[in-house]
Amino acid sequence: MSQNIARRKFLRGSLLATAGSALALGVAPAARGVNKPAEPVKIVPQGDGCPQGKLGKLQLSRLIMGCNLITNYIHRRDLTYISNLARHYNTDEKILDTLAMAESRGINTIMLHADERCLGLLQQHRLQRGGKLQWVVAPPITGQAEDDRAAIGQLAEAGADALYIHGVQADKFCFHGKRDVLVRALECIKQHDLPAGVAGHDLNVVKFCEQHDVGADFYVKTFHHHNYPTAPKPEQLKTPQAEIPGYWCQDPTETAAVMRGVKKPWIAFKVMAAGAIPPESAFNYAFRHGADFVLAGMFDFEMAEDVDLARAAVAAAATRERTWCD
Repeated sequence: MSQNIARRKFLRGSLLATAGSALALGVAPAARGVNKPAEPVKIVPQGDGCPQGKLGKLQLSRLIMGCNLITNYIHRRDLTYISNLARHYNTDEKILDTLAMAESRGINTIMLHADERCLGLLQQHRLQRGGKLQWVVAPPITGQAEDDRAAIGQLAEAGADALYIHGVQADKFCFHGKRDVLVRALECIKQHDLPAGVAGHDLNVVKFCEQHDVGADFYVKTFHHHNYPTAPKPEQLKTPQAEIPGYWCQDPTETAAVMRGVKKPWIAFKVMAAGAIPPESAFNYAFRHGADFVLAGMFDFEMAEDVDLARAAVAAAATRERTWCD
């Protein structure tokens, strides 16, 4: 193996191979904290449910469960204890209970990158506990055609319901004008009869993909207002995103304007600016200004309230300017 391959890329590829092989066989990878087979659980609907919309052939809840709080890829700014706190709270058993709670509240979809532990727990939730959560997964697209095809194929075979190119990767591909990489990956996803999307922190991702007709079925774009105490000052908005001072949507006004001209489903993420914006404000802003779906990381104790807030926000956005892409 060439020594110039980054360690992170190698670990990510190895992780996917392990998870993909196990999941393709219908066997969940060993999960820490779960020492006995999970008992089947009955998903009992609670509350008034969650509004839904269409993404290709899929029916998705308008509020989609994120994965950062359960994979520990948490945006924590300079609060170094946060990741360790979440890791200790979200044991495997707690995550399985949270997945069931999401379904009981009407959330029918989770989005994640190809994390071995999380994929294993999702498979356990689906095969052993009778869960029906849909998976929208980001395979690690590297630009190497053979590796990308293998990664996409493994996740498709494992049971993913839609696949998308992760924002960290798409930001770079679009910045460097690598249309061929995007087109090849999206076409490969579609060959598995799955909706194929592109994510981005940089608004240039959507602009590039639309201008060069890469064939995306949907977009996943950061979107949040800047009306929060730690929001960046105008002179600090120098890049598409910045962990410190803490922003992930550089220009929400332009983002909303660009997306008004895009006739494809839009999943907005980082709507709470990684915890800096209360969900009521975040959901209302995202839906009112054009998002078709909102992706949000939620602990179990936040689930019921967040679904209620999302339902109210969707109702309040009924007369918004951008047409719902259903």
